[in-house]
Amino acid sequence: MSTAPPYLRIAAGIRRRIESGSLAPGDPVPSTRRITEEWGVAMATATKALATLRQEGLVRAVPGVGTVVTEPTTERRVAPGAALTRERIVRTAMALVDTEGLAVLSMRRVATEFGVSTMALYRHVPNKGELVRLMSEAVFQEEPPGPVPVGWRARLTREARWLWSAYERHPWLARAMASLTRPMASPHAMHYAERVLSSVKGLGLSPEQMLHIHLSVLGYAQGIALAIESESQARQDTGMSPEEWMASHEPRMEQIQTSGAYPVLSTLFGDGDFDLELDSLFEFGLDRLLDGIETLIERQRRRP
Repeated sequence: MSTAPPYLRIAAGIRRRIESGSLAPGDPVPSTRRITEEWGVAMATATKALATLRQEGLVRAVPGVGTVVTEPTTERRVAPGAALTRERIVRTAMALVDTEGLAVLSMRRVATEFGVSTMALYRHVPNKGELVRLMSEAVFQEEPPGPVPVGWRARLTREARWLWSAYERHPWLARAMASLTRPMASPHAMHYAERVLSSVKGLGLSPEQMLHIHLSVLGYAQGIALAIESESQARQDTGMSPEEWMASHEPRMEQIQTSGAYPVLSTLFGDGDFDLELDSLFEFGLDRLLDGIETLIERQRRRP
């Protein structure tokens, strides 16, 4: 009898289906919910089984679909004969983690995409940490489109929304840039900071206040953006959209709401559906944050 942990036995079972062809490239693999039903294990065990397959490069997460079988390695590689450059390595790594998440990133995995040895990558990028820094730099190399608007609030709003859109396009970025007290030495990211600071320059704010405004907006956007990656992982783990997840929990929620223990919350939900989209939450919080900054600016202007 096998002594391997349950999650490894489950991963091996799904791996056999992939190798036999019963699960073809692009086919969805069992969701964590299906695994718990089929193998009779806990959700955590099912999650570890899929994580094992992702680390092996056999499956990948597809937003809105779930976890699917990856195409054969020979088809995923960069075009044969393409020169191995730092820029191409960075772009390939970004495409990988945009689809499958930061957890799958390794120098070996990126080397597999090129069909080369890991050592070949080290000639261009010294380690994984530097690769992540270069990936982040590539994102911040972009700038908001269109002319710069007039007024500090419009300019700050433009920068915050650009940052939010970058987090939406690259869900891994919020976690990669999570440290506010130990920022990376990244010229392009610093250029973003320069644009933010320029938007509040000349308003009577102290250098400390200007820097705090920049970090407050950055930290706020990052905090909400972390939910993008979490939602992608949750969709992958459960195989359910947010609406399907809410529907599956509706009977239990109904029981809790009718218990009388949460009179205010029950009244709110009784008034109708809420828009809990992350875009809506971001815009609401951003407006409140800007209102606070406006109050600070007005207070500074009234000082003798």
